[in-house]
Amino acid sequence: MNVVIAGGHGQIALLLAKRLAGAGHAVRSLVRNPDHVSDVEATGASVAVLDMETASIAEVAAQLDGADAVVFAAGAGPGSTAERKDTVDRAAALLLADAAAKAGVRRYLLVSATGVDDEPDPERGEVWAAYIAAKKAAEDAIRADLLLDATILRPGRLTDEPATGKILLAPPPVDRDMGDGDPRSGDGSGTVTRDDTAAVLVALLESPGTAGQTLELRNGYQDVAAAVAEMADREA
Repeated sequence: MNVVIAGGHGQIALLLAKRLAGAGHAVRSLVRNPDHVSDVEATGASVAVLDMETASIAEVAAQLDGADAVVFAAGAGPGSTAERKDTVDRAAALLLADAAAKAGVRRYLLVSATGVDDEPDPERGEVWAAYIAAKKAAEDAIRADLLLDATILRPGRLTDEPATGKILLAPPPVDRDMGDGDPRSGDGSGTVTRDDTAAVLVALLESPGTAGQTLELRNGYQDVAAAVAEMADREA
């Protein structure tokens, strides 16, 4: 498989590129900062320097030539302004979708965030509210795009702990009563490791049956492969 990752220097993107390249897939990562090229190349991915906030559809589409799938893993990051939450987390995600359509690439994975269906906590401030609004708008647009076979992944609070290989993957909301001992039950922490998130993204890329779905991801008790296979078997 030939996969292009937008936001290639992000922590999840680096882990994803390493997993994909290690499994024999071809990976091209798009990064804004040329100083990040060596970090990305160390994962086994090739790199293109491209600013998703200023690039045209044609410029992005040119980087998708020959791709089988794209992953939007970009984010404005901590310390960003409310304006950049919109230009990166929403506008750049839509730019990648338009470029994918132009390049004839249907498979699209969007790394979103949990909580986008809720009103943002006012105590977290304007930038947080802008982030939630941007993620929600990106989800809505990607979900409605008939030219894409898209899967939206909403990880819980991300941690840097080693991968566990055990997850909860389910359509929202995830707080439904699954019952004690249900292998899909989360561990109650509301968290998930970045490396497990990368592992799930690999499995989703290899499972086209998950197209059209929005999925919440947490630490849990089900193997990644089994959890993704279960979602692929359900109706979008």
